[in-house]
Amino acid sequence: MMWNDTPISPFVLNEKEKDKQRVKREQAAVKIQKRWWIHMTKRLFKLLKHTIRAAEYCISYDILKRVSPLEAELLKEPTIQYKVRFRFAGSDFPPFIIFKIFCKSRTKTNQYISGKKVITSESKAAIDACKLMGYRMYYHQILQDELQNKRHGITDEIDIATVRDYMQYASHMDETPAYYGGRHNCWRRLTLENWPRAMIVYDIMDYAQSGKVSARLRAELPFLLLKPQNEETCRAQILAVCQIR
Repeated sequence: MMWNDTPISPFVLNEKEKDKQRVKREQAAVKIQKRWWIHMTKRLFKLLKHTIRAAEYCISYDILKRVSPLEAELLKEPTIQYKVRFRFAGSDFPPFIIFKIFCKSRTKTNQYISGKKVITSESKAAIDACKLMGYRMYYHQILQDELQNKRHGITDEIDIATVRDYMQYASHMDETPAYYGGRHNCWRRLTLENWPRAMIVYDIMDYAQSGKVSARLRAELPFLLLKPQNEETCRAQILAVCQIR
């Protein structure tokens, strides 16, 4: 058996070393990119948390006026107690923000007037409604009621037997459009136009969508990214993002 004693060329060794160094540099670059992405993601999420807290505790009515002026005017009624809840939604990052209005009367729960409940099939009002709507539209309404019942199961008060049934019924009523007898009060998405331009919350939402940091937001970043040590600092950060500039 003969062994190959031919020496390896220094050029080949240099090429192997270069390949190893190149692989190490690429791996290091990937690690740096991941770390930087995590850092930027955490920073944006902190800003979004400030935004959603400010929206819920400070500027919910201002946002509601921009989304639906009629609903905002209705909620000015002193007998109505309401709360606007904000949540993150979406399967990707950054998330978008959705909201929903929860309200109740001081004396009793709100009563929604719905033709589906008021007009029964045996009443003369049902005959008049059929004449006014036309047979096609009237039958379409009946078919929609049947389809909703088949799809959701619990679509009327007579279907409620447990607390779970009631929660399912309330959720169904919120998500059903008003023209089908529902309350049409589902979770709705906020867009950039719904945020007040004079506040930092607008710059934060613009940064979340475009990735560009405005000069006004850049000046506030050191304070907004601080880890709050007490409740006063947390409150000051919330007030900072909703203060008119």
